[in-house]
Amino acid sequence: MKKISAHVEEWFQDIPDSEQKQSMQEEITQNLEEKVYDLIRRGKSEEDAINKAIVEFGDISDIKLEFGASSKDPVSARKQYGLHLGFSLWGSGLIVALMLFINIYYTPNAIWFVYPTFAVAWWPLVMFYKWLGWK
Repeated sequence: MKKISAHVEEWFQDIPDSEQKQSMQEEITQNLEEKVYDLIRRGKSEEDAINKAIVEFGDISDIKLEFGASSKDPVSARKQYGLHLGFSLWGSGLIVALMLFINIYYTPNAIWFVYPTFAVAWWPLVMFYKWLGWK
């Protein structure tokens, strides 16, 4: 089935050629073809069976990581984490402001908003380390 082979080739295009890559491609292709034949026996058309088998197989990002391929280029990953970092800074700032308002409005004699502030501070800190590329 050419469509399955082409799809598997596309999945593995950013992985360097090796014997392990070839064997993994052959195994995945064989599994997908068996699934397609099983779906055809159950009454699906060939095109529907191929599409369903590919969709049900799912994402192969874990397999790619095993082979050492990067799932994204570093520039786009940094931009994505920059967006997450900005969102986390704004979100945590709003949460801390809300806690401060509630503290001052309802219990002005006790300062308790500091405790949730420490908990909320981890969110932007984690996003900052992701943005830096640290694991």
